[in-house]
Formats: sequence, C-alpha cells, structure tokens
Amino acid sequence: MKIKPIFDRVVLLPKEADKETKSGIILPSVSAEKSQIATVVAVGEGGFVDGKEIKMQVKEGQEVLYAKYSGTEVSFDGQKYIVVKQSDILAVVEE
Repeated sequence: MKIKPIFDRVVLLPKEADKETKSGIILPSVSAEKSQIATVVAVGEGGFVDGKEIKMQVKEGQEVLYAKYSGTEVSFDGQKYIVVKQSDILAVVEE
C-alpha cells in the first residue's frame, strides 16, 4: 500500500531534528526543535481547488521547507508523515 494525496496535497517525510549543534554540543530531546525540512514522498495531481487552477510545483524526492504549524501528522506502515497543502511549502531546498 502507498499514500496517494488528492488535489493540491503533498505527503512529506520529516527529517529528524539535529541532536547536536555545529559546535558539537549534544542537545537533549526536550530542547531540540522539530525540523521543518522534509522529503516529498507523494504529490497530488493539482486541478481546480475553490475555483482556482492549481499546478503542482514540487516533485517526489525533493527536499522542502514547510510552515511550522501546518499539515496533519499521520502514521502509515509504522512511519510518521505530514500531509500539507502545497501552499504550506515555503521553499525547495537545493544543494
């Protein structure tokens, strides 16, 4: 089984938050902030949403930065995902 989002929804696999600072200090899990970077797992087809045509701008496999309090967390096959609207994706992370 796999998740297939509809309309302008995107399924994201969040990256784990850093457990160590760049200077080498190990952070306890309580003080570590949740990462806002995720990998795109599945993308809806777009189409018309509320009378407006939505074209999907992201593709599977891309890393993206998403809004902090957006989306719905879901568990599927033992993995935690976040389902967001495309408009909640703020940027594509490029190397």
